[in-house]
This record gives sequence, structure tokens and C-alpha cells, in this order.
Amino acid sequence: MRPTIDSPTLPMPKLPVLKVLVVLTLVVSMSACSMFKSKRETIDTMPLVTLYDNAHASLQNADYAAATKAYQRLIARFPSGEYNEQAQLEMAYAQYKDNQPDDALSTVNRFIKTYPANKHVDYAYYLRGLINFDRTSGVIDRYINREGSQARRDQGYNLQSFDDFSELSRRFPDSAYTADARQRMIYLRNILAQYEINVAEFYLRNKAYVAAADRAQYVIEHYQQAPQTGDALAILTRSYLALDQKTLADQSRQVLALNYPNHPYLGDAKWPHPPSTLRKMVPFSGHH
Repeated sequence: MRPTIDSPTLPMPKLPVLKVLVVLTLVVSMSACSMFKSKRETIDTMPLVTLYDNAHASLQNADYAAATKAYQRLIARFPSGEYNEQAQLEMAYAQYKDNQPDDALSTVNRFIKTYPANKHVDYAYYLRGLINFDRTSGVIDRYINREGSQARRDQGYNLQSFDDFSELSRRFPDSAYTADARQRMIYLRNILAQYEINVAEFYLRNKAYVAAADRAQYVIEHYQQAPQTGDALAILTRSYLALDQKTLADQSRQVLALNYPNHPYLGDAKWPHPPSTLRKMVPFSGHH
């Protein structure tokens, strides 16, 4: 038995392809705008704790851009209180992980200035050091045969990172982050010393002996515990010999022999032959 049909079902007229695409585009666009507006309205009306949980969940899921936006909205809607302080600190971390070092540095500096008594301010100092530390990731690979403004800029970040970790160690010697910060300071000290040695060797190869001696002396005076001090003494000895300062050359060589009896210069007066490479740095554990 056939079903009763109240009204015939007529075939829809076929629209031209272009018109179909336009209609679909408009539908999708309107849907997306509606979803965005709905999400924005949700963020704008979401209770404080829920908004924080939402931002923190994005952070935990490594969606750093979404976390940053949610933290920014929380800070704008709730400009004071414990959640605001925590949101600022976590936003700085999200920006750091999202490879936005300038924004992260601005956020963490503002946090340190505004909340110096916060119970997590030691972490803020540590994070500030990490931000500058990671600006020169891969810098070791770029050291050999490299001179110029990029090298100097890298040294600026290294110096700033060293100062950041030093301030953490000085202000919060018992912090959970201080041990790692001190290891990073040793690493940075060696990096900074090696940069000076590279420059000193460059001057030595180009027979600029006074400049080579000055750089070597700087390493001896400022990085006494760095392994590069032996190289500095060797360069100083060679420079004094080239400048016909035999007494000073003998003195620096004696100090080298006393402190670094196995240094290659003592067995080969022509050291260094090619530009030296970076020596193994002191390892450190990671917390980020």
C-alpha cells in the first residue's frame, strides 16, 4: 500500500556552482563568527576560578597562545587578587614557551616590580634568567670563525642571563631553583670566557699582540675559575714574547706551568694552530 503524500516533493532547482560556493562560504563564515562571538562572550562572563582553570588547562596542554589570551582576559577582568598574580606569572611562562621572549620578559619584569613579596617571586627571577639564556640557544655552534655584531649581541644576552641568575642566588639562596641557576652561571661564565679567548686568538693570528694581551689579561682577571684561564695565560705569554717582554713572558709561563701543567702550549710554543673550539662546558639540569 502506498503512503499518502499530502504535497508533492519537488526537486530543488540547481544553483550555479559559483552561487553554491558563495552560499556555503557565507554559511561557514557566519557559523565561525557565531562560534567566536559565543566563545568571547563565555570568556567575558566566565567566573574567575573557571576562567583561571580554562587558561591553566591550555597551558598544561601546551596551547600557549590560547593560554596567553585567556590569562590576558583574566588580568583585564580581575585586576587584583591572588588569581591575578598567578595568572601574570603563568602568562610569562606561556609567552616564553611560545617563543615570545620580549613579551615574556616584559610580563615577568612587571610581575617582579609589582609583587616583590609574592611567594613565587623567586621563580620569576629564575624565569627571567631562562628567557635571556634561551635567546642564545645554539650559540655554541655559531662561535667558531664568527665575529661581529651578532656575537656581541649574544654576549649581551649571556651577561644579562648571568646577572639574572646571580640575583636569584643572592636574594634566594635556599630557593628550589638556585642550584640549577648556579650551574647555568658556570656554563655562562665559560661561554663568556671562551668568547674573549676567541677574540684574543684572532688578534694573535693577526699579530695585534697588544690587543691579544689585553683580552687575555681580561680573562685572567674576570674569569679566574674558568677552564679558559690556561689559554689566556698561554696567549699572554706568546704576546709578551712577540713584544719582546721576556721577563713578563717568563712570569706568565711559570704561572701557566704551575696551574695548568698539561696545557698544550707548554709542549708546543706554536700553540694555537687553528682557532680553538669550545671546550666541554659544565652540564646543568633542566627545569623548564
